[in-house]
Amino acid sequence: MLYPISTDSRVVMDLNGVWKFMIDNEVDVNQPLPTGESMAVPASFNDQAVSAEIRQHCGYVWYEKEFTVAKALFNERLVLRFGSATHEAWVYVNGKFVVHHKGGFTPFEAEINEFLVSGANRLTIRVSNLLDHTTLPVGNYSEKKDENGKIIRKVDENFDFFNYAGLHRPVKIYSTPLNYIDDIVIVPNVDLAAKKADVQVSVKTGGHFDEVRVTILDEQGNTVAQATGTEINAAIENVHLWQPLNAYLYTAKVEGLKNGEVEDVYQEQFGARKVEVKNGKFLINGESFYFKGFGKHEDTFVHGRGLDEAYNVHDIKLMKTMGANSFRTSHYPYSEEMMRLCDQEGIVVIDETPAVGLFASFTFDLSILEKGGEIEDGTWTKLRTTEAHQQVIRELIDRDKNHACVVMWSIANEPASYSKGSYEYFAPLFALARELDPQKRPCTFVNIMLATPKVDKCTDLVDVIALNRYYGWYVQTGDLKTAEEKTRQELLEWQEMYPDKPIMYTEYGADTVAGFHSAFGEPFSEEYQEDYYRMNSKVFDEIPNFVGEQLWNFADFQTKYGIMRVQGNKKGIFTRAREPKMVVRYLSKRWNEIPNLGYKK
Repeated sequence: MLYPISTDSRVVMDLNGVWKFMIDNEVDVNQPLPTGESMAVPASFNDQAVSAEIRQHCGYVWYEKEFTVAKALFNERLVLRFGSATHEAWVYVNGKFVVHHKGGFTPFEAEINEFLVSGANRLTIRVSNLLDHTTLPVGNYSEKKDENGKIIRKVDENFDFFNYAGLHRPVKIYSTPLNYIDDIVIVPNVDLAAKKADVQVSVKTGGHFDEVRVTILDEQGNTVAQATGTEINAAIENVHLWQPLNAYLYTAKVEGLKNGEVEDVYQEQFGARKVEVKNGKFLINGESFYFKGFGKHEDTFVHGRGLDEAYNVHDIKLMKTMGANSFRTSHYPYSEEMMRLCDQEGIVVIDETPAVGLFASFTFDLSILEKGGEIEDGTWTKLRTTEAHQQVIRELIDRDKNHACVVMWSIANEPASYSKGSYEYFAPLFALARELDPQKRPCTFVNIMLATPKVDKCTDLVDVIALNRYYGWYVQTGDLKTAEEKTRQELLEWQEMYPDKPIMYTEYGADTVAGFHSAFGEPFSEEYQEDYYRMNSKVFDEIPNFVGEQLWNFADFQTKYGIMRVQGNKKGIFTRAREPKMVVRYLSKRWNEIPNLGYKK
């Protein structure tokens, strides 16, 4: 799916702004929404209104906005596009149903010419924030009726972040000619020795062109290669490589011609880089790459999970100042705008599906660490997420396939991979991702702490072992000496079992209250957080195949109510307002001294 951009042949209309809003009631979509409530888009609805009812609302909400299309565009193909709608949406134009989409973190679109009228048009959207055992993320859904017979819905999230919902990403209408470029697939095959890239470009069109022309431009706008056809191979000599923190982007300019005239044109940026997993190392452009960075969230004040490009820019600048080079889109696909920014800034991304909460219940039964053999907790008979999982893998790869920043797909976060039936569930999903990705990137899933080497069933499927571990926090709390021993023991066990697979931490951290200091280094203090990270760093440097540290979390973030969470999760090394905690100085020094490429050769 192509990102909507304006070109010589395309116009983009922005529908962002203030919309009408209403919760829960059944409405007649043939009439204007009967409400005086306002809500900004893109943003979560939860924190905008100073209303506990709206913030905690569980069920359906309505959005509505009027728009006008210029008469000059009525002879063009007009497409209504949503960056996302969390978690399910039904879309109507002038009271007529247009499109339905389930899944809250990937874009969807529909042609709307047949629904439009001259003058004012009315766009109405019904959005659901409900989650259950068929959805991703996973939620525990229940309902009851009050004394008036009204259905009261409840979702108990099977994950540890707030269930922000609404129209989180831009809503746009874009035009194309009736003959149009529908999709572009770019695969740069880099020959490092020859300093050359053979770029395969596949173009899908709608309607009919006499000719399709592909021109590869460098960053100065110079033509470096050109060919015609919908399946072409263009050679770039003396190729400029896309490198971590040193991005170089080429542009594939695709033109559709009819009767010798260009009818449609689209420009897709891409980076030429080579990603491999070999001999226990993660290689970018033939050199060992070391992941330095974060798990993070799309989470800011008032916006909630909604797109905030100022925060995106600020977060990337904070990362780069620290010497970080990467993050994981935990625990769902991030906005297309963030992915495009990472392409430009040279930030390496592990791109993750919203498959979080794939276990029978949101508990942390540590007794499983002492068990071996066959474990059956009912996860893979209780959950029915296969269809949603297949859908999001397809939609994620379709959206992000051309991004240079994406070096690995994460199929899930912390599933019950220790439980009977997990391998049978995941094997077809890994196969699907590998089949769909034209660039054949490595694949992983993020391993929960309960899935130790003795009990995990799915590590054979991965290219990189990605571990979430909390020795010294959830176990051995405050006892960093024992935590160090446990950390080293498990990493050496993984190293021995899988000597050809790289190993990295995708989560490790300790809740820390900004401003709380302790002469004794107590848990929750800033001193303990720094001691915790220093301990982990020491062990990481001892393990030959250890290729990266992505801590949890970049910044404090909002969660549901609970006695374990005071104003959310405090594991951030920055506060939610992006103020640094004490440990940032230590990590900045460490990361700036570790080279991005060539470390641990």
